[in-house]
Formats: sequence, structure tokens, C-alpha cells
Amino acid sequence: MMMGTKRMIALAASLLMMGVVPADAATAGKPAGFVAVQKTHFTRDGKAYYIAGANFWYGAYLGANDKARLVKELDTLKSMGINNVRVLAVSEKTDMPSAVRPATTSAPGKYDERLLAGMDVLLAELAKRDMTAVIYLNNFWQWSGGMTQYLNWFAGTPALDPNVTKDYDTYMRETAKFYRNDKAQAEYRNVIRTFVQRKNTVNGRAYASDPVIMSWQLANEPRPGNGNATADEKAVYVKWIADTAGYIRSLDKHHLVSTGSEGLAGSAQDADLFVKAHQARDVDYLTYHLWPKNWGWIDSKRVDATWNDALAKSSHYLNVHIDYAKQLGKPIVLEEFGMDRDGASFDIKAPTTVRDRFYKEVLDVVVGRAEKGDPVAGFNFWAWGGAGRAANPDYWWKEGNDLMGDPPQEEQGLYSVFDTDKSTMALIRQYADRLHALERK
Repeated sequence: MMMGTKRMIALAASLLMMGVVPADAATAGKPAGFVAVQKTHFTRDGKAYYIAGANFWYGAYLGANDKARLVKELDTLKSMGINNVRVLAVSEKTDMPSAVRPATTSAPGKYDERLLAGMDVLLAELAKRDMTAVIYLNNFWQWSGGMTQYLNWFAGTPALDPNVTKDYDTYMRETAKFYRNDKAQAEYRNVIRTFVQRKNTVNGRAYASDPVIMSWQLANEPRPGNGNATADEKAVYVKWIADTAGYIRSLDKHHLVSTGSEGLAGSAQDADLFVKAHQARDVDYLTYHLWPKNWGWIDSKRVDATWNDALAKSSHYLNVHIDYAKQLGKPIVLEEFGMDRDGASFDIKAPTTVRDRFYKEVLDVVVGRAEKGDPVAGFNFWAWGGAGRAANPDYWWKEGNDLMGDPPQEEQGLYSVFDTDKSTMALIRQYADRLHALERK
């Protein structure tokens, strides 16, 4: 629920008293080409910079395994006006069946150099196209091993796949113990250091001095626990964000740092928690995600009966988070949003009428508020499937199949935008052009 005016003013005043200021310090002393923050917007080399982006979690995997496809996908995205991709840094080997394989790490400290070099290839190819990357360094969800696998390694607790147990509440509560486990945190920082201090084997550039990297992101959709997270769990979560962002900043003074948060949906519906999680000095901008189908706002098989309510909730969700960014004086990026194909089909031949309608409504809000000068820094749609194709009749991924926008925890084709989805691609291009027009003003 949107904060009342008095509460918003009180919150803003309290933030100032605590010394929380806009992340303009992230602008000072930036080398050429680096994305910076100036008040409530991104800049690059002194000019406005807006994100028209795609989620492309498997980009480094293509860099390692299929460079020809990587080049094709990036060329297509560039032709759509996309200038940013959000990608996974590292995956952890796990017994959970709905996780990607092979993994970047087979055990703590044991890396698959071939997969690490895949990120080198990706970054080098992005540089050729003047594109940037947001790189997330962990995952709250099971599809890459993530936080629950750290606990399996260091606490000995089972890595329970919620796709198998059908119990996401327990999964979220247990996974949040990651923030308290000292050994897991030490290894996580080893991973952070490994990436931030890596040298690209393709072009010889140190990651820390590579402007292609726009932002280091703490994790994909970190949460304090489940919807019943306690005050103590929330406090641990907020401290973890501040401490981890500060650690990244201690290693890398030039790149931006972000959380990867979903917004209220990933904050136990607690607006104060979401704001506190993003008020840390070393968190440069806010993030949020929008998933009306996943959150039960729309029934894909009863669209006409559920559309209006879903749209009203989505519009409120979009706008209220932009208002939170305004309170904090920082930019915000809608870095995930998606909708399935007509009739809840996974078939690439199924129409995308509802998806296109949803994308238009979402982007009208986001780009419209950017055009009004609000602290909107852009969007990343979820997700680019490109030339990938589902291989199995049940649409579930198996090792060796094409990778696409839908990770292995989901049916292949659920939310992916394929290179044959011309109407969706044209829509994305339309709104990307509107954002890029703002850069020229």
C-alpha cells in the first residue's frame, strides 16, 4: 500500500538525519565510459544514460560453449535498441534437479575456468557493441545452486529443491540462513573477490577497470525469508546488504552496486524494509521486479476475467516503487517483468497477444515516468530466449539442451522472448527508442 504523504515526509527526514544521501559520490572520479549516478539518474561520460535492457542470464554459458550463437544473440538485441544485459556470474554444483548444469563451481574455491572464460568472451563482445552488463554474484533461487547450496556446503543442511518439495515457504525461510552463516559469507566474499579482481583472458582488461560492467549485483532476488519474516530476520538482511555492498566498494571504487531486489514482493510486503535495504551508502540505485502471473494476480487461462485487477495492481506496484526511489533520491530500474504466451502455452508458435498488451502497459508507465523526469533509469525485460528452442515434449530442460530465458526451474518457453516473436521485439524497440531519445536531450 502506498505511503501517506506525512509518512513519506517523515521517512525522508529520518534518512537525512541518518546521513543517507543520494549516490552522487558514485559519479566523482569516474574513468571514461563508466556508468555513474548523478542525483536520480544514470550518466555516462557526462551524458544521460538509460537502460533498455534484456535479462540474458546464460550469456557467459554461451561465451564458453557457443560463441557463434552469442554473437548472433547480441547482434539481434543490439538491433532492438538493447544496450544492457543482466547476467549470472556463477553457478554452484548441486544435487537439486532443477539447476543448470554444468556449474561454475564444483565445490568451494573450485572453479571451471572454461566457464569463467565464457564471461570474458561475453564482456569482450559487449564492448564491441557498446553495451553494458549487470552481473549478479549469487542467487536466492535454486536454478543455479545459489544460497541454498552454500548452506549445503557449510551447514550440512540438505539442498531441498522447492520444485520437488512444492514448499517454497520453507525453502525461503531456510535459504535466508545464508546471511547468518559465517563460513558461507566468507566463501561468498571469495567469489566476489574472484570476479571483481579477475583479468579478462580475451582482451587483457581487468574487470575492475572495464566500463562494460555497469553494476555488480549482490544476488538475483535476495529475500529476508518468506512472507512471515521476523524483525530479526529483516535486520540481518538489511545489514547483509549494507556490509556486502561495502565490501564490493572496498574492492572496486568505480562500478555501481545494486541489490537485485524484487521490491515489495521480495521484502515481505514491507515498504520500510525495501527502503532500508536500498538506503545504504554503497547501494547506488534501486531495483524491482514485476510478476503478476507468479503472484496470482492474473490467470493466463482466464485473461478477460482477471486482466483489469492484474493491471490495476501492476500499475500501482510500478508507480509506488518509483515514488520510493524519489524519497531516497536514487535511480530505479525495473529489471524483471514478464508474461507468458496466449493460453499459457509454452509452444513457440503460440501467439503473444496478451504478453504484448502487458509489455505495452508496463512500458507506458516506466518510460512515461522517465519522460516526466522521475527517477526511472530504465528496464530489463525477462527474458531473451533468442534462437534457443525447447527440445523436449514436456518443455523441461535437460543438460545439453539449448539455454534460453527460462532457467531450468521453469518450463522452457514460459517467459522467453524468441527471435521469431516479431511483434514483441518491435514493441521493445519502440520503447527503447523513446528512452534513448531522452539521452539526446
